[in-house]
Amino acid sequence: MNIFLHELKANRKSTIIWTLSLVAVVIFFMALFPSITKDAEGFKKVLENYPEGVRKVLGVSINSITSLLGFYSYVFTYVVLCGAIQAMNLGTSILSKEVREKTADFLLTKPITRVQIVTAKLLSAFTSLVLSNVVFIAAAIITVKAVSGKTFDMTAFLLISLTAFWVECLFLALGILISVTLPKIKSVLSVSLGTVFGFFVLNMLGSVIGEKAIRYVTPFKYYDTTYIMKHNSYETTYVIIEILFIMAAVTVSYLIYSKKDIHAV
Repeated sequence: MNIFLHELKANRKSTIIWTLSLVAVVIFFMALFPSITKDAEGFKKVLENYPEGVRKVLGVSINSITSLLGFYSYVFTYVVLCGAIQAMNLGTSILSKEVREKTADFLLTKPITRVQIVTAKLLSAFTSLVLSNVVFIAAAIITVKAVSGKTFDMTAFLLISLTAFWVECLFLALGILISVTLPKIKSVLSVSLGTVFGFFVLNMLGSVIGEKAIRYVTPFKYYDTTYIMKHNSYETTYVIIEILFIMAAVTVSYLIYSKKDIHAV
């Protein structure tokens, strides 16, 4: 419990900054929505002048961009990107920082098992993500209601909003796996940004070339907002893939960390 609270406190500042960043993104973009709907046809004509490949890279759908959920889905692409970086940062740093900051001897000589250490750190990172998403979704609901005078499908809205959390969970698990696999991580940010943007570029590449197989590789493709708006649900196949990946990544991380040689200096 002490490790959990210590990690939660240590991550408090970054959690607040990332949460405020997510809220700022949704407020900034959604504030543009009323002006877009005033001249929806003109806005669509402007977008039609862009090459189809560019529209796909940006995640713009002309058919739905002027609807509330359609525009929110477009905005949400960048929210998910920011959330993924936050999760990857947490995952990559929580187990590697003892080596990086040369405090492993202090932690590992305590009367606790390595399994307990991983569990406490993992739960603290998971709690940080939960808190970020609770605040973000509450802010998003208030913002969307403020800029829209019409009713909208709240179920679809919440399902879309929650996809950020599901993607973050996957990157958290991936970050932990990388942190226990690599001998030493000198810069968490470079590893996190490199990994997340690598998947994001892969996501854009898949959108342009229309390669369905890429959907299985990049987490950014697991939750298709068009499908969610149409069916009010997620695609089961990708939910199962994510669950299996998280379970495998976390299990392997426990096994590696339990037997890993960790140098104090």
